[in-house]
Amino acid sequence: MAQNKGNGSQDKEPRGSGNGGGGGDSSFNWRGFLLLSIAIGLFGLAWVSKQTGADKTVTFREFKELLDNDRIYVNEKENKVLSMVKRQGSGEEFLMGFYKLTEAEAAESKKSEQSFKTEIILDYVKDDLDEMLAAKGLQIDEMKTDKDTFGAVLITFLPLFILIALLYFLFRHQMRMAGRGAMNFGKSKAKMMALDKNKITFKDVAGVEEAKEEVWEIVEYLRDPKKFQRLGGRIPKGVLMVGPPGTGKTLLARAIAGEADVPFFSISGSDFVEMFVGVGASRVRDMFEQGKKNAPCLIFIDEIDAVGRHRGHGLGGGHDEREQTLNALLVEMDGFDTQEGVIIIAATNRPDVLDPALLRPGRFDRQITVSLPDVKGREEILRVHAKKVKIAESVDLAVIARGTPGYSGAELANVINEAALLAARKGMKAITIRELEEARDKVRWGRERRSLALSEKEKLNTAYHEAGHAILNELLEHTDPLHKVTIIPRGPSLGSTMFLPEEDKFTYRKNELVDDLVVAMGGRVAEEIRFGDVTNGAVGDIRMATNIARRMVCEWGMSDDLGMVEYGDHQEHLFLAREISSPRNYSEATAQKIDTEVKRLIDNAHDKARELLLKYRDRLDAIANALLEYETLDGIHIREIMEHGELRNPPSSPLPPDLPEEPKKPQPAPEKRTNDGGELPGDLAPAGA
Repeated sequence: MAQNKGNGSQDKEPRGSGNGGGGGDSSFNWRGFLLLSIAIGLFGLAWVSKQTGADKTVTFREFKELLDNDRIYVNEKENKVLSMVKRQGSGEEFLMGFYKLTEAEAAESKKSEQSFKTEIILDYVKDDLDEMLAAKGLQIDEMKTDKDTFGAVLITFLPLFILIALLYFLFRHQMRMAGRGAMNFGKSKAKMMALDKNKITFKDVAGVEEAKEEVWEIVEYLRDPKKFQRLGGRIPKGVLMVGPPGTGKTLLARAIAGEADVPFFSISGSDFVEMFVGVGASRVRDMFEQGKKNAPCLIFIDEIDAVGRHRGHGLGGGHDEREQTLNALLVEMDGFDTQEGVIIIAATNRPDVLDPALLRPGRFDRQITVSLPDVKGREEILRVHAKKVKIAESVDLAVIARGTPGYSGAELANVINEAALLAARKGMKAITIRELEEARDKVRWGRERRSLALSEKEKLNTAYHEAGHAILNELLEHTDPLHKVTIIPRGPSLGSTMFLPEEDKFTYRKNELVDDLVVAMGGRVAEEIRFGDVTNGAVGDIRMATNIARRMVCEWGMSDDLGMVEYGDHQEHLFLAREISSPRNYSEATAQKIDTEVKRLIDNAHDKARELLLKYRDRLDAIANALLEYETLDGIHIREIMEHGELRNPPSSPLPPDLPEEPKKPQPAPEKRTNDGGELPGDLAPAGA
């Protein structure tokens, strides 16, 4: 049995382009790559030229052999002579000149002479050297002193120095550009939103009028701070927006920044926590420094419960990075001067897990509840989103608003989007009420799964199960109006009985809860009456009925035996240590009474459901047979069967959905649409009531 409970999803809002915070440049550094290539090329060129242009070193013995074989080459015109070179500083002496190459060596090197140098000690071999040279008619032309030691060293090591310098600048550049680099762990990831693009104002926020009124004075303060300072007024340091997911908390914060036209920093609570200890606290301090530099401005922390949870509820000792980050946030907010024009806005859907020190006056002075919209708010939200699509003139959005109790702003936006997609698949020019109602059912209860193969036995069981829910819902006085009954699988269920309240409900009477228990038992009882056996298909009904009955006894004081006493703290334990340490505030005897009272409520509901279904057994069979034939019945059809015993205005026969079109060859004439064959239609299901 499907019921209309309020739940939602987070608003999907456009994000501005940030110009601050984390996120490094992931593009390839072509400049550094080019400089590195040039350095490597210069180094290679110097090494090659040094190897190719260097003199060949020969021993004194090899020099004698060259001299004896008349291979020493001297040509004064070409300045190719024998000379002595003495290296200053080291005292080394060299005999330098040229010798003739053999034919093979000349062919290989493509030159006829090769320069050489021979290390000698002139004091010991001067006489012998003069005799050998005189015998061949040669002489040492001049004595040279090698003074260019620094130049030689520079030429040798300059390419290496250039390479090291380029590598240094390359890595320095990469470290600067890497927003997630080791040097930027402590930098805040808060992004400054570009307000000139996709600027959001209060006109774009609907359904939260009270919340807009509360934050309007913040806008006025940011526009004219002196207006409040003249009277000695102090604007709240922080504003905490609380509400279910999808109600527009983030959208409202961006609208505040858009109206005030001030810088807007956005950051998520999870962005503070890292694997390294102390990074979160450093990011908190850096975020507040950025706010002071850009004052007046707004700093928005989304999902603050990720970093602001209760301290000291973990098991064991150890250091908690989240607690250190929270401590830094508490210190920064406590010492933050509101006259600087920086206001902190935070959003969460779990205020119960926040640390009390974070919620005290002086930090988050004001809590704004952003609740689910009422019928008027839902209509306004639908009109805001309907401006972006094309809707037929005959569509009355007030009808859709009345039929969507408990829907959040995100769900209503999704209804409009799903209706637009459905109309586009059908090739329609505008969205009609039929597509909007189908989209409403799809968003809340899931899409029909007609392709799921069910046996006739399972279809029969599902038909009687849903018929039991539907009959009891019509017979009982304190129930919500029946919207639709279907045995087409939708979402996780094989069948659904859908109820839609006529108005928004904030409280429930005991008679209403008791009737809900009876309706929940209807599916299981119908199976017992028809088949004499039960299935596991009622698991959801049993779970829901047990939850309602236990809350009636333990929380709402609706038990005559146990009275108006609360049993248990009824808080969701998110911390293991708190759950272990919290004692039960009632005795074992009272616990047994609670179990007995819960079972009594469910047994009474079961007996009443069985009594009514046996009394209206013919209507049970009629509704089940109608579901087997038509698969989906609206509330008006169920009421018709209950009044007349039969369907006098039956819905159209169920048709399978359109399949994806395949490329077709030209045909003489198109086939006509029929219910028993031919081209498949596109209607997914009969329209909802």
